[in-house]
Amino acid sequence: MSSHQNLQDITEDQLSLASIHYMRSHYQEAIDIYKRILLDNREYLALNVYVALCYYKLDYYDVSQEVLAVYLQQVPDSTIALNLKACNHFRLYNGKAAEAELKNLTESASSSFEFGKELIRHNLVVFRGGEGALQVLPPLVDVIPEARLNLVIYYLRQDDVQEAYNLMKDLEPTAPQEYILKGVVNAAVGQEMGLRDHLKIAQQFFQLVGESASECDTIPGRQCMSSYFFLLRQFGNVLIYLNSVKSYFYNDDTFNFNYAQAKAATGCFNEAEEVFLLIQSEKIKRDFVYLSWLARCYIVNKKPQLAWKLYLEMETSGDSFSLLQLIANDCYKLRQFYYSAKAFDVLERLDSNTEYWEGKRGACVGVFQMILAGQEAKETLREVLHLLKSTGNSQVEYIVRVMKKWAKENRVPV
Repeated sequence: MSSHQNLQDITEDQLSLASIHYMRSHYQEAIDIYKRILLDNREYLALNVYVALCYYKLDYYDVSQEVLAVYLQQVPDSTIALNLKACNHFRLYNGKAAEAELKNLTESASSSFEFGKELIRHNLVVFRGGEGALQVLPPLVDVIPEARLNLVIYYLRQDDVQEAYNLMKDLEPTAPQEYILKGVVNAAVGQEMGLRDHLKIAQQFFQLVGESASECDTIPGRQCMSSYFFLLRQFGNVLIYLNSVKSYFYNDDTFNFNYAQAKAATGCFNEAEEVFLLIQSEKIKRDFVYLSWLARCYIVNKKPQLAWKLYLEMETSGDSFSLLQLIANDCYKLRQFYYSAKAFDVLERLDSNTEYWEGKRGACVGVFQMILAGQEAKETLREVLHLLKSTGNSQVEYIVRVMKKWAKENRVPV
């Protein structure tokens, strides 16, 4: 601060101040200084790269490209400028477009490439979606600041939460990306291991970023607030934030997974079902959270046969048992007795708990009632009788006798 007070209105001092602004993430303030200097000194070409870098950090990638072009016209083989151009292409288009911009650099054996070799190798890993991460990134963790963060992202994508946590636990975050990633890692550890302390830390980091003046109106800032409320299970608030950025994430599976859960949790089951079915990722579609929420949507939306199909397509496991319980109970509550009876029947065969027999008995009688009321096909009675007879319970005889008597009187073949 004492040095700050001694700054004068001369170019060197103002450039020093601009670089301090940049390092403190005050990018607009840095841009203002650079532009002021450029007005009087058009020949200071390199300042265009600094301005372009600030615009990149502010997510104005197209503006960054325009400013950068001024410098590249004069210095077409600059490593720093070409790398920034590639990063802009990555944000605006995709990894392939970004890699194409670096082709000239990686193919030339000039001293210019030697200077930025590590940076280029690091960025190629990012452009290629993490390919080669374990070979390239670990040695660069303390050389290029982003290398640690990108290695953490790689581990998270591989579901290696512990490795991700090891890399982040001692990092004191200073930039929004670091706070966000530390929040994501703590949320993953907390959810995987059931540790509430980690979830609380995640909430704090998400709230800190989401409510900060510089991030509250950015897309990552709003996602942070939605994550904060998601962990608090305040799904109405989750939707406020997700709705505000929805148009940017139409085909994003992770976004749709969170959005659909929030929709279902607030009772919007029709919309939730639509969004769940947009998801393409096989990994998410095998997740029990996905399967159980989708099954619940199907049941509430009067499509219990689709919930039953989800169960039939599952491997036998603790999760399939849990899904059976959900189908049995939710169908019962919503008077979809036929599929409730089927689910309770399987549960009873897997576990002799008397509650499953009681559930099955109630569901079978429920189906019979629906037949009497003309809300269920009479032919269903044959299967109901079959389900009842497969039970060794003494109460079965009386129920079967009543049903058969009715069937005989109404000429229903059983």
